[in-house]
Amino acid sequence: MSRLPFSKPTSLLVAGVATATAAALAVSLAPGDPEPVRAAPVAATQTIALQSSGDLRKDLDTILADPALKGAKVGVVVRSYAGGKPLYTRNGGAPLIPASNQKLATTAAAFGILGPRYTFRTNVVTRAARKGATLRGDLVLKGTGDPTLQAKDYDRLAAQLRAKGVRKVTGRLVADDTWFDARRWPSGWDPSDAPFAYAAQISALTVSPDADFNAGSIAVQVSPRAAGTPAAVRTVPATGHVKIVNRATTGAPGSASTISVLRKPGTNVIDVTGSQPVGGGTRTSLASVHEPTFYAADVFRRALRARGIAVTGKTVRGAAPRGARTLVSRKSIPLAKLAVPYMKLSNNTIAEILVKAMGRKISGKGTWAAGLPAVRSYVSKLGVNTSRLTFADGSGLGRGNKLTADQLINLLRGVRTKPWYRTYYDSLPIAGKPEPWVGGTLRTRMAGTAAEGNAHAKTGTLTGATALSGYVKGPDGVPVVYSILFNAYPGSITAVRGLQDKIVVRLAAGSSPQRLTVRSYPNQRVPELECSWTATC
Repeated sequence: MSRLPFSKPTSLLVAGVATATAAALAVSLAPGDPEPVRAAPVAATQTIALQSSGDLRKDLDTILADPALKGAKVGVVVRSYAGGKPLYTRNGGAPLIPASNQKLATTAAAFGILGPRYTFRTNVVTRAARKGATLRGDLVLKGTGDPTLQAKDYDRLAAQLRAKGVRKVTGRLVADDTWFDARRWPSGWDPSDAPFAYAAQISALTVSPDADFNAGSIAVQVSPRAAGTPAAVRTVPATGHVKIVNRATTGAPGSASTISVLRKPGTNVIDVTGSQPVGGGTRTSLASVHEPTFYAADVFRRALRARGIAVTGKTVRGAAPRGARTLVSRKSIPLAKLAVPYMKLSNNTIAEILVKAMGRKISGKGTWAAGLPAVRSYVSKLGVNTSRLTFADGSGLGRGNKLTADQLINLLRGVRTKPWYRTYYDSLPIAGKPEPWVGGTLRTRMAGTAAEGNAHAKTGTLTGATALSGYVKGPDGVPVVYSILFNAYPGSITAVRGLQDKIVVRLAAGSSPQRLTVRSYPNQRVPELECSWTATC
């Protein structure tokens, strides 16, 4: 696969969500990885002087009295890191929608059940007899849920097969995704999210278009040509599994980019509309793919063809036959490394894959029905009282999840005794650190304050629900644990995130005066979703 172009300013959109951009931001990648394109949205900033009364309870009460939270459901708990001494509590036992704070439980369970060294394996197997360079029978691509597979990885499998002397397969290409069940979504997700990459379908065979491992999605690149002519459109990776309907045009130099990329529900027809101006560079959008199993099989079939291996039969979904022998294999990076982009960028697809992988390990069934009880059972062993909690999915995208601030604190304190705790802690976004795989969803928040580089926390945002839970050291260097859950608030998402930041900055700075810069997006629609999903951080 070719690398995404950076010769001109480029922007990333989650399909259908247009965001202004200044330039692409770099990320550390392995050699040969396609680069994820990140937008720097046009934001207005306001710097607020923060003063303390010297009394933590009084200061937090003042913050929570902000009109942006009038009538809201609020759960806030702060405790000491070591002894668990309560430092502040408000409605700590109230079950609230945690949004992506649900991933704190999923990830702890994944480390505990699967282990930090856990890897996904993808095998190419067959029972076909071989005669010379020909396999006389089916070739099977068997997956176990690897979200890191990119087109280059399927090409390497094809190259390894060619190196073994295979040039022809007389049977079918069988896509075996039976490691998991055939359900693509957990119950309770909003159908209107279906076209978007943050709600990609779950399969044991999938493809990622980039090095952020947005599995089950495809990158659609729109570039200008001459003004007044159709824009150029291509997909990364190239595939025949989706159909692009290109209605996009090239606008005059200096005109606005109005590109929209949207997949029609229940199909793989992707409509590209709007205008991209001359000199405006390439605009890259992510869209989810319907039935990622066949998407993966198509990418692999193309790789086989490019490597000179002909498969004469059609592509089908099915299980590998008993007694099939492995021809070539690919192993993913370990969970300890995968946790970094997964947690920093709040990747829903990886969270749900992990739930099914845990179900497969515990009960032999790669299902949500098996995996979610495994998560609940494991976190209870960490000291979490799950009696009032609801685990509807692994990612927190569904609104059926319910957690409490006090039990999130118990979770964050409970993981400290585990040998993988440091890996868990390092996977959390770090406030004010601009690198996407370091700061993640906190990279534009709390910069220039005592919390910058200090607060490690998981964010979470859905419409009417936002959360921030993690760790921060006070001015004396002693860490505290906090959980902040807001539901049903009347204020804007930027306003209520600002209140979360004020609380964490107060914990980090003590009574020292601070200046907090809060970002807003005037005249721009900023969806109430994780900023990494909408290119607003």
